[in-house]
Amino acid sequence: MTIHALPPEVASQIAAGEVVERPASVVKELLENALDAGTKSVTIKIVSAGRTLIEVTDDGAGIPAEELNLAVERHATSKLVSADDLFCIATLGFRGEALASIGSVSRMSITSRTPDEPAGTRLRVEGGIIGGLEKVGAPVGTSVSVEELFFNVPARLKFLKQDGTERRVIDTLLTRYALAYPHIRIKLSEGDTPSLQTSGDGDRRAILASLYGVDTARQMLEVNAEEGDLKVSGFISPTGLTRSNRKEITFFINGRWVQDISLSSALLQAYHTLLMVGRYPLAVLFLEVPPGEVDVNVHPAKTEVRFRNPDKAFSFVLRSVRRAILAFTPVPQLAPQNLWGGISSQPREIDPVWSLAHAPTNSETQNPGTGLDLQGFGSISTNETQLTTPGSFMAPSNPAVPLLRLIGQIGATYLVAEGPDGLYLIDQHAAHERVLFEKLMAQHEQKAIPSQALLTPVVVQLTPGMAKLLEDQLPVLHHFGFHVEPFGQNSYQVRAMPDLFAKSDPAAALRALVEDFEEDESPLQNELEAKIAGRVCKRLAVKAGQVLSPDEQRALLNDLETCASPRTCPHGRPTMIHLSVDILERQFGRKGAR
Repeated sequence: MTIHALPPEVASQIAAGEVVERPASVVKELLENALDAGTKSVTIKIVSAGRTLIEVTDDGAGIPAEELNLAVERHATSKLVSADDLFCIATLGFRGEALASIGSVSRMSITSRTPDEPAGTRLRVEGGIIGGLEKVGAPVGTSVSVEELFFNVPARLKFLKQDGTERRVIDTLLTRYALAYPHIRIKLSEGDTPSLQTSGDGDRRAILASLYGVDTARQMLEVNAEEGDLKVSGFISPTGLTRSNRKEITFFINGRWVQDISLSSALLQAYHTLLMVGRYPLAVLFLEVPPGEVDVNVHPAKTEVRFRNPDKAFSFVLRSVRRAILAFTPVPQLAPQNLWGGISSQPREIDPVWSLAHAPTNSETQNPGTGLDLQGFGSISTNETQLTTPGSFMAPSNPAVPLLRLIGQIGATYLVAEGPDGLYLIDQHAAHERVLFEKLMAQHEQKAIPSQALLTPVVVQLTPGMAKLLEDQLPVLHHFGFHVEPFGQNSYQVRAMPDLFAKSDPAAALRALVEDFEEDESPLQNELEAKIAGRVCKRLAVKAGQVLSPDEQRALLNDLETCASPRTCPHGRPTMIHLSVDILERQFGRKGAR
């Protein structure tokens, strides 16, 4: 095989693959160029999720006409002079690859004008081929238009996701930068429809409110700390406001959005013992360090960094976040716990979904401690590998559940029941998910899902990315009995709910469709209706830690016994563990040596 030099256009496309992965990569590079140019206002317009058009216009310093040709050459930059500058980078861009890479895989035009020039200059680049300069009328600043991205690299085009997914990535990116640069006016439009617009007044909490809603913004805790040459500012969520994944954790270092495992670990460590397992905070933190203490020249996309002293940064973030949490978190008042069937004088709130799904009882005043309530007494653990071989807890050959006799509730999370073939431990949340899911899908199959209008419509504010995801699902939601209408930018109004969920929180039901999911939904991926039903039922099912009255416990067991697939929740997680009488006898030594 003969060694030969690659043609320039092929080399450019290979290099572009490291910088331009998807439309959001183009938006990021052009936005960072605008910020480096000192812009006060940036307008981004996309068409077809950026496949057809990405246009970024700023009012920054502009590019001189005599330098415009050089600006689109590879490794041409105004931000570095010598190799020593790599170790003290104070700008977002520095590699001199962005415009050259974008121009090699699109039809790009750049129009720019500096304050001391009487007119603007336009340059066109098509598939890496640079055209001539032309004089045009233009305001001070720069406008870059990128059309038909990947038109000459069809293989790359095939790897792009659906338009909805690519739009959400762009929305999420600009949401982060809007929070990092609150003094910059940022406007994003999809076609002629604006989806994000900030005022540029410097108020980060106002931006939080526009992105996540007023209630969420009001709850966020402010972080502001300084130690030596390190500073951190931003917002974190209180312990009562969480997500089930890390997607809402954002870090900026010296104005640059980064993905750093050690910083995320420091944040989570600060919440140690304060959050339930599997729950994660929302956080938007801005870390300032001396440029010489962090290496940003790690990856062409510039989203990874290395600290000269990583332990110092880790411990600083951990201490700062922990102080903020403890400063705003009240000391919990411990109520006396009754261990074995004691009587509590405090009434308990009943889950609205549960109350609707079952006959009314006096459960609000019933004794929540009745039955086997071990909350506060400790935990009962078993070694699964000692009890039996893997898989013998379940009985897949017999998916039905036998008639069960309720014994009680453990840890306000699991029901204990006796069957003819041994002991059953039932996860109340997973079980209730299954019950609600089968009821809703049965109504769906009968094409008769009753709906109930709300006395007062509820308005829900979503982030731009979540709003786009919800918009795509509105027809299916309507079929399920949800009457949801657009109500301003990234806001929706819930006017009616399915009868099955009529007394539950409309905002929680709506958000269930677009956030807060980490379970494997593969059993539902091929059925959009089932996927949506599973998500809503997950959010509205009774939760772990919720004390159920004996009547509610029995009702849950009865409903689970009638389900077609009672042994798993809609997402495939088991609803129960079965310990057969044979296993119990072996554990207690009644059948010889183990």
